Amino acid sequence: MKVLVTGTAGFVGFHLAENLLRRGEEVVGVDNINSYYDASLKYARLQESGIAEDLVAWNKEVTSVKFPNYRFIRMNLEDKDSLLALCEREGFEVIVHLAAQAGVRYSITNPDAYAQSNLISFLNVLEASRYCQVKHLVYASSSSVYGLNGTMPFSVKHCVDHPVSLYAASKKANELMAHTYSHLYRIPTSGLRFFTVYGPWGRPDMAYFLFTEAICNGKPIQVFNKGKMKRDFTYIDDIVEGIVNVMYKPAEPDVSWNPKRPDPSHSTAPYCIYNIGNNKPVELMQFIREIEACVGKEAILEMKEMQAGDVTATWANIDELMQHFNYKPATSLQAGLRKFTDWYKQYYAVQVEPAAVSG
Repeated sequence: MKVLVTGTAGFVGFHLAENLLRRGEEVVGVDNINSYYDASLKYARLQESGIAEDLVAWNKEVTSVKFPNYRFIRMNLEDKDSLLALCEREGFEVIVHLAAQAGVRYSITNPDAYAQSNLISFLNVLEASRYCQVKHLVYASSSSVYGLNGTMPFSVKHCVDHPVSLYAASKKANELMAHTYSHLYRIPTSGLRFFTVYGPWGRPDMAYFLFTEAICNGKPIQVFNKGKMKRDFTYIDDIVEGIVNVMYKPAEPDVSWNPKRPDPSHSTAPYCIYNIGNNKPVELMQFIREIEACVGKEAILEMKEMQAGDVTATWANIDELMQHFNYKPATSLQAGLRKFTDWYKQYYAVQVEPAAVSG
């Protein structure tokens, strides 16, 4: 199978590409390698996949020295002509669209980046899927779309009409745009609402990364809402397993769909929405204690109030993913954080002086 994966210099895209390559699939990866966070980590991910940094240039193809079935192109998905030309030339069977401007709080201060990266780019991906007759488009949505919804656990059957950040609104818009194209052009689309993904090679702007960095360096960490928050932390391998399972099974129309009592996760179009999480929310303070145990050092805590655009809790109802794909998250929080902190200390050559951890 020939697969286009967008965002392969990013956290999830990097791991997904390597999984597909080891399965023997032919992968073309694209990424614009923006400066939202340290680009050296993005280049390091590419190098881990056999893509030499000094060969990466705009719209130039680089073949991996590690995986002959992997080619990478630095491309901006807002460039519709280049994307269409690539898809016409390659004839992709599947597109997995993971590239996006991430960050809830960043969207409050930098709204324009989200209009371009998350709306215009997604429209271009839909257009490419349409004109090149892609057999399945899988795309990343987010748990943030649940916004003010207070019913736990979050279900794909719930209303998601009250986002509290522009990032969340852009992901909700992606779902609506995907349904439109599935309805008009019968393009099978599957949206995956990710729940707080963590693991090796992760994003430096995420709490687990920032906490680990601060604890290792003896610096205070900011704990928002005074630690009274819960997140459905999901290990990267479990996320990738879910993506791959969905990727191989294109969305189909729901013949039992009732327009008088519409199910928002399905349609008469070949369209599906799934939550992909761990289904085990963890309190923030417990999460911090687990990182302390892995690092071997106690955190210095700065308790802060709730931030704008944030939510107090996330919890994924993953019944649909379990039912249709036998999805079973297998990585415990302790094991996942151990793998992440081990990677972090090795990658950044961190030497942590042992210290007693209270509690």
